[in-house]
Amino acid sequence: MRVLVLGSGVVGTAAAWYLCKAGHEVTVVDRQPASGLETSFANGGQVSVSHAEPWANPHAPATILKWLAREDAPLLFRLRADPAQWSWVLRFLFECLPGRTRDNIVQLVNLGLYSRAALQALRAETGIRYEHLERGILHVYTSQAEFEAAAAPAELMRRHGVDRQIRTAAECVAIEPALDAVRHRIAGGTYTPADESGNAWMFTDALAKLAASRGVSFRYGTDVLRLLAAGGRLEGVCVRQPEGGEETLRADAYVMALGSYSARMLRGVGIRVPVYPAKGYSITVPVARPERAPSVSLTDDAHKLVFSRLGDQLRVAGTAELTGWNTEINRVRCQAIVRRAAELFPGGAHWALARFWAGLRPATPGNVPLIGRSRLGNLFLDTGHGTLGWTHACGSGRALAELVSGRVPEVDFRFLGQERPRALKPQAA
Repeated sequence: MRVLVLGSGVVGTAAAWYLCKAGHEVTVVDRQPASGLETSFANGGQVSVSHAEPWANPHAPATILKWLAREDAPLLFRLRADPAQWSWVLRFLFECLPGRTRDNIVQLVNLGLYSRAALQALRAETGIRYEHLERGILHVYTSQAEFEAAAAPAELMRRHGVDRQIRTAAECVAIEPALDAVRHRIAGGTYTPADESGNAWMFTDALAKLAASRGVSFRYGTDVLRLLAAGGRLEGVCVRQPEGGEETLRADAYVMALGSYSARMLRGVGIRVPVYPAKGYSITVPVARPERAPSVSLTDDAHKLVFSRLGDQLRVAGTAELTGWNTEINRVRCQAIVRRAAELFPGGAHWALARFWAGLRPATPGNVPLIGRSRLGNLFLDTGHGTLGWTHACGSGRALAELVSGRVPEVDFRFLGQERPRALKPQAA
């Protein structure tokens, strides 16, 4: 079939790769001059199956209330006269119920294990390079109460195939010696040795070039203007060409992978999805003293920050700001990341040289992405990955290619437009 993929971030590019491998004729359109230049460009770098506890959990409402007056809060709601935002917030509160949180964790674990295995297989097949490290991910807790609260989600993840190990403060420092300067502040941690890290933009750019060498057509500088639907199907996609004129692109099947902009585009054909932008921030800093900067990828739970070593740079990313589609950089929030990183790793990096970045993560209320067939029979969704787009990109793309090809993916996940498969076990790496 001819398949048109809308969006060339890490999710759309991975989908294009697997669709091509499945034998389809694939075209990708993106408004940027190359792949991976928006939300995928400077994310946290973690391929983190262990990061499966969603923002929406039973502890979240009380925590968010404490953060409301703080400009540098890890999760910041800027309430607007926007019905889509209010609807999303109400659904977020529903997803905080214990039963919903448990189910969402299982969904994210299953997809994460499948996706990590797909990424590893792709790497073995192609030799793709993207500054990846296979040193695991260490979640560090500086609050005893939060450390104790992490035990139940970790146990649930272990039951579903994630080797997330509880570690003492001393064991955390043994895993990442750069934490020695703050050893006295660490309550404990969890460690997932099979998790990875890497440069998502570098991966996306390299994979797009590999896909192009195998016949995928990438049309950059092409704005998606609107979807054209009739008779329960998508008839085409109206785009603005680089030179300025409009054109209608037609295919047998279409994949919506426009990230945070997916919901806006889908509303034009009467499809409403609970995807809303959660602006995240990152800093990228040159490493000063390698022994004082982390080489194991870390998650600082108290401040909702992740740390990844990318070559001779340190990437620190996190926080979420629900403020619509505003992409401006809030320097207060970026400086808060710099302060916390310098506090944990004094002398580890040239903190005054930090480069700031912000991107819009396409968040669903429960963090579970939307993958599968929409109510328009030939339109498939691959969006809503939130903070886990890099983690879930290969699994989402591989599963989507199976669905487009009329097959059932080999993962137990709540795909759109079909019965959830039964008696399937999550794939371990």
